[in-house]
Amino acid sequence: MPYVNIKVTKEQEPITPEQKQRLIQGVTDLLKEVLGRGPKTTVVVIDEIDMDNYGIGGETVAVRRQRGE
Repeated sequence: MPYVNIKVTKEQEPITPEQKQRLIQGVTDLLKEVLGRGPKTTVVVIDEIDMDNYGIGGETVAVRRQRGE
C-alpha cells in the first residue's frame, strides 16, 4: 500500500480544493503507471504547514521569506 505525504507551507493564497484533488489524482496515477500499484490502495496526504513551523538552514521559512528568499 503506497503512502505519500506531501508537505507544503501555508501561503497567503491557500491551495484550493481543486488543486488538492489534482495533486492526489496525479500522484495516484503516477504510482499506478510507475509501480503498477492499484489506486484503491494508494494513500495521499497533504499537510499544510505554517511557515513558522518549517525550517531551512536553521531559520524558519517565515524569516527567509521576509528577506525575499
